[in-house]
Amino acid sequence: MTELTGDPQMRRIHDDYLALTRRKRLYSGMLLAVFVALMASGFVLADDRNAGGFWEGLHRVFDFPADVLGEAADKVTELPGHIITFFPALLETINIAAVATLAGAVMGALLSMLSTRGLARWPRLTPLFRRIMDVMRAVPEIVIALVLIFVLGGGPVPAMIAIAFHTTGALGKLFSEVNENASLKPVEGLASVGANWSQRMLLGVVPQVAPNYLSYALLRFEINIRASAILGFVGAGGIGYELKNAMSWGQGQYDESAAIFLLLFLTIVAVDQLSSYARDRLTHGRRREMLA
Repeated sequence: MTELTGDPQMRRIHDDYLALTRRKRLYSGMLLAVFVALMASGFVLADDRNAGGFWEGLHRVFDFPADVLGEAADKVTELPGHIITFFPALLETINIAAVATLAGAVMGALLSMLSTRGLARWPRLTPLFRRIMDVMRAVPEIVIALVLIFVLGGGPVPAMIAIAFHTTGALGKLFSEVNENASLKPVEGLASVGANWSQRMLLGVVPQVAPNYLSYALLRFEINIRASAILGFVGAGGIGYELKNAMSWGQGQYDESAAIFLLLFLTIVAVDQLSSYARDRLTHGRRREMLA
């Protein structure tokens, strides 16, 4: 402190720093106040437009889970039969997610390479490909599925296309960030011997980024299973459609709803554990091999 008071320049720097810190705190406080005000006004508006009232219905939030669990407990002996009955629908949901993830990963990888500086086939079109991925990522799967169901009818195909469309944009963004960390030396070496763009990408880039690609694709597969189940509520097939039907019948069929919830929960947990193990092997295992 003595040095600061004795040196006018240091004191001025110190005062400027304090002023900047106070200004930053003031702006942060103002933004927080605006955010809280928007949240509060949005909640009040939504509560006014709601058919009921949030506070009036808050005490009943656990009524439906209690009814489902109570009926499932009364018919616990029928639970294995329900699980066997709905297992094909679960396989359909997993198939939708798997095909959509594969298609989205392939298209996302292509778009990511076309939108990465230093790798792009047409550098001037890089912003265009990035905006395409932004649009694909911004449109929710359920909106795309509703449009496709209106055109194609209900079934797994609209769900697969909707999820693949959104997955392409999401994985394309992640893949492009991975591409930016790839070394360009193999690409330049391949270019010097006359390799075309596809060969440079397949031989020079893909071997470097493949573990991260697979890791992100597995993570997206988990998300797509949930998305596929949700799209079943709008007629896109799979276990979500069966859950909608079971819930629509109301009391008396809640044991079927409980079986579907249990089946879906166990599936998501199993896929999460398997994909987490695979991602760990792909990332940490490869790193250990490089260190060895």
